[in-house]
Amino acid sequence: MFVSRSQADIQPGEAPVRRLYRILVRDLVLKCLIGIHAHELLAPQRVRINVDMSVLEQAGPLSDDIANVVSYEDVIDGIKTMLAEGHINLVETLAEKIADLCLIDERVETARIRVEKLDVYAEAASVGIEIERGRK
Repeated sequence: MFVSRSQADIQPGEAPVRRLYRILVRDLVLKCLIGIHAHELLAPQRVRINVDMSVLEQAGPLSDDIANVVSYEDVIDGIKTMLAEGHINLVETLAEKIADLCLIDERVETARIRVEKLDVYAEAASVGIEIERGRK
């Protein structure tokens, strides 16, 4: 839910508005070992990853400090580290792991993750999965 009024606009007795912003990682293409078939165990293949996180805005005025926001650089570095750890059988597993990575930061309310294998079928641009996870 995006709102434009500030916390100063809240009337007495009214609950503060939870303001959200989105962090996006679009079309991140990386090579990794993924899949259940014998040939997928040996040769890396390209996957395209998209991440869309709904993040709680900091209280008070915006501060121009990276420590006050969720860093997309940290998310990308975390995904690269995850892929370097070794083979993953399913795109579903990879998507869940990426969602878990995003939700480590308590400011992240929801994470929508899309993982696509790009070179599986000549007739299709990609095959994959999209999930959305949030705080319990």
